[in-house]
Parts: sequence; structure tokens; C-alpha cells
Amino acid sequence: MDIILASASPRRAELLKKITSNFQIIASNFEESDIMFSGNCGEYVMTLAKGKAMAICSSVKKPTAIIGCDTVVYFKGEVLGKPKDSYEAFKMLSNLSNNIHEVYTGIAVINTETKVINTEYVCTKVKFSKLSIKQINKYIETKEPLGMAGAYAIQGGASLFVKELKGCYYSVVGLPVNKLYYMLREMGVNL
Repeated sequence: MDIILASASPRRAELLKKITSNFQIIASNFEESDIMFSGNCGEYVMTLAKGKAMAICSSVKKPTAIIGCDTVVYFKGEVLGKPKDSYEAFKMLSNLSNNIHEVYTGIAVINTETKVINTEYVCTKVKFSKLSIKQINKYIETKEPLGMAGAYAIQGGASLFVKELKGCYYSVVGLPVNKLYYMLREMGVNL
């Protein structure tokens, strides 16, 4: 069975290589803004992940496992997506400073042959150290925060900010490898 990652994220592709090198990438054109957050982060990221995977189903002709993913940062009742600009990144990082937040990653795996869809999510708690204005500004100057949920990349420059982590590190990066491995096996994918 073929495997397709419905994501243009280089981080997710790199993590999927830990499971298999035999996959292709087709970026999904799913419109995330069509899905409203109703207060349940787990359901939200699973819905987004499923939407991304479903969006490429019609372009697949042979038996394939399609993987869709989505990651959000959740802090004090608010979903922190990708910041629109440096000001928004600064605000997010200032709020996360010296606090605990949650990172939710949803995964959807669709077996195009059986039409079975499996969705799961992983929640990881992350505690940041107290960040100075200088630290935040220096990090924002790298431009790394602008493309990341919650305005940070744990595997990048923000690795210095993480004081404690409870849960799956790879989920915070964007693809919970262990969870996905077992989901694919459940779907009959030989790895």
C-alpha cells in the first residue's frame, strides 16, 4: 500500500522518515479557517487533520494510506495558531513565558481501499522558562516563529525556552511518531 503525507511541512516529512522512507508528499489545499473551534482541542485537531487528508482523496487512484495532521498550541482557553506578524509572535511568546501550555496534534489516516478513517490526537504539556524581552525579540528576528503554531519551533531556536515537557516531544514538532506508527499498522500498512 502506498503512503501519502498530506502536508508540505518539512518537519513532518522528516519525522515520517523515522517510520518509512517509502512515501510521497501531496500538500493539502484544505481551508482550515472553515472549521470553527468549539472548545475541544482534541476534536478540533482531529477534524482539521481529517479535512486535510480528505482533500486529496480524489487525486489518489490506487490503494493508499493518506496521512493528515494538524498541530495547535492551547493556552488559557485560546488556540494559538501561526502568528500573522512579529507583533503577534511577540504577544504569544510573552504569554507563554514562565507558563505551561498544551500542544495538540491530530492525526487522520485514511485507507483509500477500505474507506476506513482513523483519527487520534496527542496532547503534550510544555513549560517555558521566564523569557526576557531581549530573548523574545532575538528569536523573532530569526523569522522562525512566523510559520509556527504558538510562534515557536521546539526543534529550533525555541528549544532554549523549554523548561519541562510532559508527553510526546515529536507531537510538539508536528507528528507523534509512535502514535502514527501504530495507527498505520492498525490500518494494515506493512512497515
